[in-house]
Amino acid sequence: MFIHIKKNSDFQRVYKNGKSLANRYLVMYVMNNNSNENRVGISVSKKVGNSVTRHRITRLIRESFRLNDNLFENGYDIVIIARVSAKGKSFEEICSAIIHLGKIHNIVSD
Repeated sequence: MFIHIKKNSDFQRVYKNGKSLANRYLVMYVMNNNSNENRVGISVSKKVGNSVTRHRITRLIRESFRLNDNLFENGYDIVIIARVSAKGKSFEEICSAIIHLGKIHNIVSD
């Protein structure tokens, strides 16, 4: 299970102190939070599209992470940022992108 990051100050701390890696659709910042739970924040800029599009991408990312939560090691603050190229992508493509980023951050156990 994971908790949502909602406060701007929490997002800023992860941006400043976390490590970022990206792929074609997403950027992922990861920072150790010294707890036994993951905290996840999702950011979709207005550059990506209108509110309907942004909300759809947010839901896809949230659901992808929820279904694959058991693959991720615990104890991290994770911020996932959607790139413009994520617009119109399928659930499977977003899901694959999240797992790929987790693997290159070494926080996904195989």
